Amino acid sequence: MKHRIVVLGAGYAGAYVAGTLARRLAPADTEITVVNAVPDFVQRMRLHQLASGQDIKAPKLADVFAGTGIRLRLARVTAVDPERQVVAVADTDGGGELGYDTLVYALGSHGADRAVPGAAEHAFDIAARPSALRLRERLDSLDRRDEGGRVLVVGDGLTGIETATEIAESRPGLSVTLVACGELGARLSAGARSHLRQACDRLGVTVLEHTRVETVEATRVLCADGTVLESDATVWTAGFAVDPIAAAGGLEVTENGQIVVDRTMRSVSHPNVYAAGDSAYAIGDNGRPLPMSCASAGYTGRQATEAIVGFLTGRKIAHTKLAYPGNHISLGRRDGILQMVDDEARAKPKYVGGWKAARVKAGILKMSLWATSHPTFGVPKRKHRLAVAPDATAGKVVARREGGRVAA
Repeated sequence: MKHRIVVLGAGYAGAYVAGTLARRLAPADTEITVVNAVPDFVQRMRLHQLASGQDIKAPKLADVFAGTGIRLRLARVTAVDPERQVVAVADTDGGGELGYDTLVYALGSHGADRAVPGAAEHAFDIAARPSALRLRERLDSLDRRDEGGRVLVVGDGLTGIETATEIAESRPGLSVTLVACGELGARLSAGARSHLRQACDRLGVTVLEHTRVETVEATRVLCADGTVLESDATVWTAGFAVDPIAAAGGLEVTENGQIVVDRTMRSVSHPNVYAAGDSAYAIGDNGRPLPMSCASAGYTGRQATEAIVGFLTGRKIAHTKLAYPGNHISLGRRDGILQMVDDEARAKPKYVGGWKAARVKAGILKMSLWATSHPTFGVPKRKHRLAVAPDATAGKVVARREGGRVAA
């Protein structure tokens, strides 16, 4: 019987893990299935560009995984049962269950409304392609009006900054306001903060600092200090959250639902479950939790892959780098900020801004798309035979070695 590896999610982390496992493990011993709710790969780092009106590629996952030996199941994950080692899914045919021997949980995150009244009903978000397209349609309708429109971006994190500046540059006929709960760019160096403010001024973005939104209505938002802000399109970018599927399945999770993993991205409660990307609560080399980001998806995905390959093939499990190098922020298409951080996750004094930073960010995005579109890096050659095989009756993995090869 082949060892069944099921990867939940085909985002930056899931697609990388699935492709690398397919390249490094012998197909005679393994069966890799990727479960994803939508048929396309979503360039999540560029959804603010999609919402602003730009053409962003969305490769078909069927094409991405063609020729790799990876099975694609288009379905929505509804539950995980780690005791029975099955995943429940729903699709157009009604769904069913998928059994696994090794599970990679990489379902990512979605926009978090922080239980603010009206945010879920009246605000747009750009955490997924459909919601970004809905915002795009709304902005199109505002652009067609003679009087233009007022766009309110709530959230001063990287997503909020990129969204506000991108919309302002792409749609100069709209009035854009960025609502920050604290100081704008508080985690950046002094020079980078100054650069950010200049960019907002240049693009006509109004910044409201130390302002907390308490209620979102259809045409306005109400702030904690009594301020009322009129809005024709409110964009909610105040944080991200994970689905409660892992928690409901009995996996050990944090308060916000991330799966608690060890240094190898293995669940501390269920050793045949690995987590990567935003779904994982991983401690970086600096002793701090890795933030939800594409960079973290790369680092955690690489470590999970090394751990799975090492365990299944009987090799020593390598510890890969788990770092938080810094932030790459786009400020429209012609400006940006590269802010590196130290081992304590504090901004270093120096930064790179302007056109050079924008080009570096564009290069990172291009490289990420290529890597995801070529999950086996163009070399779908499996190198390693398994040194372990699943015990179907006990639901455990037991070693089986005969002359250095897997027993038939």
